[in-house]
Amino acid sequence: MEFSIKSGNPEKQRKDCVVVGVYEARKLSEAAASLDRVSDGYLSTILRGGDIDGKVGSILLLHGVPGVAAERVLLVGLGKERELNERSYRQAVRASIKALAGLSSGDVATFIAEVVVQKQDVSWRVSQLVEVAVDSVYRFDRFKSKPADSKKGIAKLQVHVSQRADVAAGEVGLKQGQALASGVSFTKDLGNLAPNYCTPTYLAEQAKALGKSHGLQVEVLEQGDIEKLGMGSFLGVAQGSVQPPKLIVLHHKKGKKNQKPVVLVGKGITFDTGGISLKPGADMDEMKYDMCGAASVLGTFKAIAELGLPLNVVGIIPTCENMPDANAMRPGDILTSMSGQTIEVLNTDAEGRLILCDALTYAERFEPQAVVDIATLTGACVIALGHHASGLFSNKDSLAQELLQAGTAAQDRAWHMPLWDDYQGQLDSNFADMGNIGGRAGGSITAACFLSRFAKKYDWAHLDIAGTAWKSGKEKGATGRPVPLLTEFLKQRVGK
Repeated sequence: MEFSIKSGNPEKQRKDCVVVGVYEARKLSEAAASLDRVSDGYLSTILRGGDIDGKVGSILLLHGVPGVAAERVLLVGLGKERELNERSYRQAVRASIKALAGLSSGDVATFIAEVVVQKQDVSWRVSQLVEVAVDSVYRFDRFKSKPADSKKGIAKLQVHVSQRADVAAGEVGLKQGQALASGVSFTKDLGNLAPNYCTPTYLAEQAKALGKSHGLQVEVLEQGDIEKLGMGSFLGVAQGSVQPPKLIVLHHKKGKKNQKPVVLVGKGITFDTGGISLKPGADMDEMKYDMCGAASVLGTFKAIAELGLPLNVVGIIPTCENMPDANAMRPGDILTSMSGQTIEVLNTDAEGRLILCDALTYAERFEPQAVVDIATLTGACVIALGHHASGLFSNKDSLAQELLQAGTAAQDRAWHMPLWDDYQGQLDSNFADMGNIGGRAGGSITAACFLSRFAKKYDWAHLDIAGTAWKSGKEKGATGRPVPLLTEFLKQRVGK
């Protein structure tokens, strides 16, 4: 989809379709009112007839509106004018894009970005419109022999702002929205790939390709390198697979030379059978999404590179498979982590924390200003928070607040969970420094407590995205979260 920014009159746009908003109580937005005037009250008559009620996301497509140059006019419900917030704005944008996705409406002008959204400026409205538009038409049909008809849907979307003075701010929002949409789409593509394609080696290749195309420094450590580092916990998970593990390290070096980096660590289990503690067969295909933490790191690096964010950022991705072959680790095995701490494996399906803990120790060498790890870590987090919010844990409240605020601003929200010492005792082991699970009670919390033991030398936060990284059922697919949250967080970190 090709985007552009303009300020102009809706009735003069010679397009396949013009999109304008209507509020509840038959209230027209300014752009819709303009169309109503030139059409001698045509839209008002439609509203009085009750064909559209103005509720958020309601739509009505009109043909041949008198006095209007466009072939069609799409009316989109915005809800109550005084209650138009970030969520309802995004709903209205999504409804408008989806309404045109199946039509031959290649050249479209939308005036939705002109409406007033509580506490948000032009740049935000344009950025969100672009992100939602790209997300709404996203398809993953790489492996379908007959992909969907590409001739239908929106090819060009002209985003209108109220005044010429707003065009510059709109251009800023356009750049931000396109960069974010690019990163989110990249993350979704990686997540949706079949696990026989998206192996640790493939992830490493994608990281290298991203480095070449976006000016990133990328290093891939092979199994021998990982062994030399003493990452016994990471290697314990990897030993059950014929696919060799990789440790991917990315550098975005756009900040000052003496600026300490922010480090993002992404869990990269490209397929998780559970190992010897085998998962149930139902829905096991979705365990290809167990690398969505890694995918979100790569997507975030793509976004910040396209934004040219003046910041130093390091990405660390430990990636392998968790398989149940004859060499696989067993319940009862004891692993020695890179930190020297020993771990009793009580359940081989709690493997994500075993690869992350060594990556967190590895992060120490960069003397980071902050470290954020991202992982589809626990089903317990899904039970606690459902599929709306990611779980957020941190050893630094100010860092947690930054991430929470970034999530709210990006409409990619997280919820602050406890990380109290009271829970640490659940990880006690009779035979090692700790067990890798702490029982059913507070499972997402004890998983975070486990990771915290390897993150004591810096400010650290953990995002459990098990409930937000993908959707199940009819709309099965990766969501691209939390790329919006992470990108916004890094934007806010500039200059700190």
